[in-house]
Amino acid sequence: MTSSDSPDTAAEIPETPAARTGVAAMDWAAASADPQYRAAVVDLLGALAYGELAAFERLAEDAKLAPTMGDKAELAKMASAEFHHFERLRDRLAEIGEEPTHAMEPFVAAYDGFHKQTAPSDWLEGLVKAYVGDSIASDFYREVAARLDSDSRALVLAVLDDTGHGGFAVEKVRAAIEADPRVGGRLALWARRLMGEALSQSQRVVADRDALSTMLVGGVADGFDLAEVGRMFSRITEAHTKRMAALGLAA
Repeated sequence: MTSSDSPDTAAEIPETPAARTGVAAMDWAAASADPQYRAAVVDLLGALAYGELAAFERLAEDAKLAPTMGDKAELAKMASAEFHHFERLRDRLAEIGEEPTHAMEPFVAAYDGFHKQTAPSDWLEGLVKAYVGDSIASDFYREVAARLDSDSRALVLAVLDDTGHGGFAVEKVRAAIEADPRVGGRLALWARRLMGEALSQSQRVVADRDALSTMLVGGVADGFDLAEVGRMFSRITEAHTKRMAALGLAA
């Protein structure tokens, strides 16, 4: 779930105002007095936590497909970073009085369904999935983070930190395309499928969770209105196009 972006390929989220207002200007102690806001943040942390745990498991599996020992070690390092992020989210949920497993449970089916539908058939597809698929989710969570209280925002942004997967994936995929240009067409189709599946899963998760959906359409905190939701997905799509270009693939 962490971002696989370099700064120039991340979604261009609107600049944060110099003076934050509403919930974004509060800390967790003040903001969580609103039970609906608290429920939305618990959902957000639960979704992120399971996403990080699933990413750890997937990277560990992908390492088996690595062609060299060095590649295997690189993926193991990234998997370790994902697990560390999971631990931070798990510990935060416990700190605010929530049972981590219970908070993650509503998101297991969606994440597992996504990974089942997008199981890579080889090493290169696994790299593209980590770079493109995970980054779409990270862009979404960054958009939401801008509207959170200061404590929750800092944690979310920290666990979305780049684990180095971006540069590694770009280097390997570009080298493979240079060696055999036919690979590019197959991977471009794969990346487009990932984009569609990731957006569909994100929309389903939000629709199923009342607190999260209310936050996004402006009912909680300084959430998005419906027009802003549309702009948000446009920014995520634009960032996807930039990542495809970085990989040397046609969007």
